[in-house]
Amino acid sequence: MFDLLEALRLLIESDGSDIHLKAGSRPIFRVNGQLMPVERYPELRPEDTLRVLRELLDDPHKLAEFEREHEVDFAYSVPGLSRFRVNAFRQRGSVSIAARAIPFSVRTIEELGLPPVIRELAAEERGLILLTGTTGSGKSTTLAAIVDQINRTRARHIVTIEDPIEYLHSDRMSIINQREVGMDTASFARAMRRVLRQDPDVILIGEMRDEETVRTALSAAETGHLVLSTVHTLDAPESVNRIIDFFPPHEQHQARAMLAGTLRGVVSQRMVPSADRSGRVVVCEVLRMTGRAREMILDPEQTGRLREVIAEGAYYGMQTFDQALLAHYQAGRVTLEDALKAASSPHDFKLLVAAGGRTATSMDDLRGSDQPERSAPGHGHVGGDDREPSVAADGGHDEGVRSPRERALAVSARAQRVAPPAVPPPGPTVSVPPPGSPR
Repeated sequence: MFDLLEALRLLIESDGSDIHLKAGSRPIFRVNGQLMPVERYPELRPEDTLRVLRELLDDPHKLAEFEREHEVDFAYSVPGLSRFRVNAFRQRGSVSIAARAIPFSVRTIEELGLPPVIRELAAEERGLILLTGTTGSGKSTTLAAIVDQINRTRARHIVTIEDPIEYLHSDRMSIINQREVGMDTASFARAMRRVLRQDPDVILIGEMRDEETVRTALSAAETGHLVLSTVHTLDAPESVNRIIDFFPPHEQHQARAMLAGTLRGVVSQRMVPSADRSGRVVVCEVLRMTGRAREMILDPEQTGRLREVIAEGAYYGMQTFDQALLAHYQAGRVTLEDALKAASSPHDFKLLVAAGGRTATSMDDLRGSDQPERSAPGHGHVGGDDREPSVAADGGHDEGVRSPRERALAVSARAQRVAPPAVPPPGPTVSVPPPGSPR
């Protein structure tokens, strides 16, 4: 008979993040992002998964919700081992279960390897901070680290609204009230309607799910509260558009104004396997609010250009995914192959690697520099292969595999070769007598 507690212990011992239980399949662990069947267990039967659900869930209200809606979210804790965020659902008439392990301890920003700018965002007094990314990208873990940073450094009243509660926080300098949807409140929207009467300084919303929740969150940020939340989007421009899309068309202009006035930062995350395959590395794209970013949010036609602000905002701690990936690659934390898979633009990332991280050509590049060019590891070409740069029809090299300095020099040389000589315009010929001759 399948032993649930034994399987959960094995999951934690294997450094796994999730366990999947499905009738007709063996239990499956997700370890370092990869699904791995557990061969020591036989295939589960429908009665096995139903028994496991009743073993995990003893709340009659949650059981009634499952019977009514055929799916349910809840938390489960094994003392001395871990907490688990569980989703149970029906498929093809039987019960399936997905459980994610959540450690009892909250790791700090430094322990997670997050960029230092996250500490600066945690120090904001008011406004909206969004964590974005796909499922499993570490949003909840980063949010917990931000709350822990506030808890360790400032005296604040923090109210969290989660479905379900994931990380447990103990009061340090701050007091923290954690509310679970379904147990402590009926819904995110209802909790948000009441939270402003609870004297909060910081409000954490597990997920932006509906217009009412988004509207109340923006209002709270406008009135001097720090609001933290997550959105299931890939990057900052998509996050802005997702927030605006919650509102009806006739209110979207006002919503843009509210968002532009309250947004303090967007942190978008992806997970990349580490170079030694011992775990995963979190890669963050960070947008911070500046005057230029605010103008782009206000103008829907300019919102898609927020990536330009991020790419040029290193002074404010901003970085694109590809810039963050480059730093991890140069530090040896990820391989080039994995970085290219995760990059927003693999072709541009190759150029970034070949140029040593430079994204613009300066006058020093054109004149030549005493500093040697930084190239990708290997044989001097992208990816360390032995290919020679291809030759273009005009005798120059293909610009797709060269650095910005090489491309600029090639363009300059070609321009000089093809420039036509100056020819005076046609006109009557005028004879000029030599000096001293009679006129």
